[in-house]
Amino acid sequence: MEKWDGNEGTSAFHMPEWMIQFADQKQEFNKRPTKIGRRSLSRSISQSSTDSYSSAASYTDSSDDETSPRDKQQKNSKGNSDFCVKNIKQAEFGRREIEIAEQEMPALMALRKRAQGEKPLAGAKIVGCTHITAQTAVLMETLGALGAQCRWAACNIYSTLNEVAAALAESGFPVFAWKGESEDDFWWCIDRCVNVEGWQPNMILDDGGDLTHWIYKKYPNMFKKIKGIVEESVTGVHRLYQLSKAGKLCVPAMNVNDSVTKQKFDNLYCCRESILDGLKRTTDMMFGGKQVVVCGYGEVGKGCCAALKAMGSIVYVTEIDPICALQACMDGFRLVKLNEVIRQVDIVITCTGNKNVVTREHLDRMKNSCIVCNMGHSNTEIDVASLRTPELTWERVRSQVDHVIWPDGKRIVLLAEGRLLNLSCSTVPTFVLSITATTQALALIELYNAPEGRYKQDVYLLPKKMDEYVASLHLPTFDAHLTELTDEQAKYLGLNKNGPFKPNYYRY
Repeated sequence: MEKWDGNEGTSAFHMPEWMIQFADQKQEFNKRPTKIGRRSLSRSISQSSTDSYSSAASYTDSSDDETSPRDKQQKNSKGNSDFCVKNIKQAEFGRREIEIAEQEMPALMALRKRAQGEKPLAGAKIVGCTHITAQTAVLMETLGALGAQCRWAACNIYSTLNEVAAALAESGFPVFAWKGESEDDFWWCIDRCVNVEGWQPNMILDDGGDLTHWIYKKYPNMFKKIKGIVEESVTGVHRLYQLSKAGKLCVPAMNVNDSVTKQKFDNLYCCRESILDGLKRTTDMMFGGKQVVVCGYGEVGKGCCAALKAMGSIVYVTEIDPICALQACMDGFRLVKLNEVIRQVDIVITCTGNKNVVTREHLDRMKNSCIVCNMGHSNTEIDVASLRTPELTWERVRSQVDHVIWPDGKRIVLLAEGRLLNLSCSTVPTFVLSITATTQALALIELYNAPEGRYKQDVYLLPKKMDEYVASLHLPTFDAHLTELTDEQAKYLGLNKNGPFKPNYYRY
């Protein structure tokens, strides 16, 4: 298998044969409150905030919800019990969801078809910690088709689709996840993926850094055999750079989040659609005329603002970066400080990846019925812990929707307890996840097959040629036809006719 160099600008990108064939055809470690703590701190809460709720498409009956998956003895049809899911009997429903997702993930299916003969991940033992959805299932099964062995846990206690987890377990994937895990469940699932006799991971695929953190904390010797980490979230990448700066990163890591095909598509286009979906499903609200403040104008914030503006909302933006702030102003948004508008806005949305963006002081000053939610990865942006006090009453309205009521009767509507709104409360567009998942798969292939010494103990960005390849795999869906450079044009621009077409500093 030919390789491409992760150090952009040092040597040329060489496509593996299976990539060339396709191109030729024009194709926080955040602290999670426990169940006990949540119940004891709520004066009037109809259900525990970490109770398990089925997704809209789940087929879990109420009697099944009462027993923790950790207390069940389940086996799939082949007698295998190396998994822990809500109900293995849901596998058939999950399989149908995976099959639907496959129709909207053309690049992964093409990658599976083109590369499975070569098995570029043969011998790879990948431990993953991501959202477990139908889209992730397509990625996992693609990695399996390319030769990898996988063990998987969830990176979010609310985003797992129980029926999809069951389908993966039925197919033989060791999956440890269910919707509505407690704090203890969350770390237990990660540990079951990592700490297993006779199986040593040699690759990590992480979303948020919790898996990487757990291995560093509990099993640091495992890094002697791990060839690399692929991380896809702002939060996780930030932690990797912190480790690198401190000299504690002991394996190469690939920053997928800042690849063009992740940041400009998943972060922007995905959030542009899913912010509306999440708010509609949880609150049934009307967007026209509502005053909204979006905290952060990165790619996620840009997507949220564009969607809400198009629906007729009055949108304010808070931002610390003068460049992003100027972009917000030029896009027609009013740049404010949060405390300037907190009394008047109807919706507060955080998109920063930071902590304590919305504090108890802000929450105290909000108007009655203000909706508060987070579109960042972690649950640190809204100071939810400050609301767990005796004078405030919590009332569960519906799955992932709580009223927090002040002594004077004022209430706010808190969604997903400050966790990621779209994946906790709705779904995200499959097609855009195909782009991200293909980027993750190629990053895993590159790190796993890279000769010793190519990557140091540092954080790397994907080569631009890989980004372009991922994009090209998705163009046939739109019957899109790329223009080709002539030899004269390529020479004039100083480019290879097959790319890359932009310098590394190009911002898109």
